[in-house]
Amino acid sequence: MADYVVMPKLGFDMREGVLNQWLKAIGEPVTRGEVIAEIESDKATLELESQLDGFLLHVLEDAGAIVPIGANLAIVGEEGEDFAALLAGEAAGDEAVESAAEPAAEAAQPAPAPATNGSSQPVSAVSSEFPAGVKATPVARRVAREKGVDLSQVSGSGPDGRIRKADVEAYLASPPPAAVQAAAPAATYSVPDGDDVEVIETTRLRQAIGRRMTERKTTVPHFYVTSEVDMEAAMALRKEINNALPPENKVTVNDLIVKAAALALRDFPNLNASYAGDKLVRYNHINVGTAVAVEGGLLTVVQKDTDTSSLSSVAADNKAMIGRAREGRVKPADVEGATFTISNLGAFEVDHFIAIINPPDAAILAVGSARKVPVVVDGELAVGMRMKMTISADHRVTDGAEAAQFLQAVKALLENPLLLLL
Repeated sequence: MADYVVMPKLGFDMREGVLNQWLKAIGEPVTRGEVIAEIESDKATLELESQLDGFLLHVLEDAGAIVPIGANLAIVGEEGEDFAALLAGEAAGDEAVESAAEPAAEAAQPAPAPATNGSSQPVSAVSSEFPAGVKATPVARRVAREKGVDLSQVSGSGPDGRIRKADVEAYLASPPPAAVQAAAPAATYSVPDGDDVEVIETTRLRQAIGRRMTERKTTVPHFYVTSEVDMEAAMALRKEINNALPPENKVTVNDLIVKAAALALRDFPNLNASYAGDKLVRYNHINVGTAVAVEGGLLTVVQKDTDTSSLSSVAADNKAMIGRAREGRVKPADVEGATFTISNLGAFEVDHFIAIINPPDAAILAVGSARKVPVVVDGELAVGMRMKMTISADHRVTDGAEAAQFLQAVKALLENPLLLLL
C-alpha cells in the first residue's frame, strides 16, 4: 500500500531540511533501510533511508527544496499502484472530517491549545512519539506549510497524537517565546572594508549553533559541579584491552567515560530526563551522545542503550558514527535520541571547561584531559594521572547535591574500571 516518505526530525531543534538530491529515480525499486535521498540539516549532511519496501512512485519535492520537518517528500508503494487517492482522496476526506468536527468542537469548548512546558513551548517538542517524523493530517500539513509552522512544535489532539488543523491554528494563536524572539531584528554590526579584513559567510551549521547556544544559555538555568578522577587504573586497563585488540577495535578514553556515565545514570534518573514545565520526563533508556568536532562546528552522535551495551559495542558504535560525522554523511539514527551528552576536549590538552546543556537533555558532562600532575598520596608528594570533569545541569530538574553524587558515582567506576566490563 502506497505511503508517504517524510522529512524526518533529526534533532530536538531542527525546523527544516534541504533536499540535496534524490538517489533513486521514479519507478525504481526501493527496500526498507536503503538510502533514497541526501538531505542537509543545520547540523550535517545525512542519508535518508526508506522506511518502506516498494517502488518510488512519485516525488513531491525537487532537489534543492527547503522542506519543513514532517512534510511529505515522496510516495513509495507497489509497482504501478494508483496513488491518486493518497494525494487527493485522503486530503479531501480529512478536510471533510475536520470541517464536520470543528463546529461541534467549538460548541463544546475552544480548540485545545498545545500542552506547554511553562514557557509556552509545546511538550511534544520534548517527548515525541514519532521521532522519525510527525503524524499530521494533510490539511494540517498544508496549513502549517502556508503559515511556516514547525509541526514538531505542535501537540496533536487526534488519534495517537495526530496533529489536526485545529492544533496548528491553536499553536498560531500562542507561539512560543523563541518564535517571537526570532521575529525581532538581529543586532547588526558595521563590517569594515579593506584589505586588512576577511569577511566570511557563516555556514548553516555555524548559524544554527549560534541560535541554539543563545537560546539554551538564556532559557535554561545552568549550574556547574566539578570533580577530579584518578585515571591510573582506567588508563592501565585501556592499555591492556587494546594490546589484545586489532587497531580498528581499540577502546578510547572517551569510550570508558561514556560507559561509566551511562552506568551511573541508572541511579540518577533525574539526570537522564527532560524538563517539561510542570512535569519531569524520565527516560527508560540511556542513550549517551558524544559531541564531535566537524567542519564548521559540532555534531552530537548518539550511542543507544549505552548502559546495557558492552564496552566493545560502545567503542565500535562511536567509532563508526564519529567517522561518518567527520565525512559529513551521518545516518539519521546517528543523531537522534540522546538523553545525556558528553563533551570531551581531552585530546586537545584542555585541563577544564564547562559546556552548555543540549536540550531536551537535563545535563551535559564536560571532560578535560587525563594528565600527570603532582598529587599527595599518604602524606607524600607523588605524580598521579588525574582528569577533571564538570557537569552542567538544569536547575529546574536537579540540584547540586544530586549532581555531585552523580560525579562521585562516575569517579568510582573510572577508578575501579573492571566494573565497566561486567
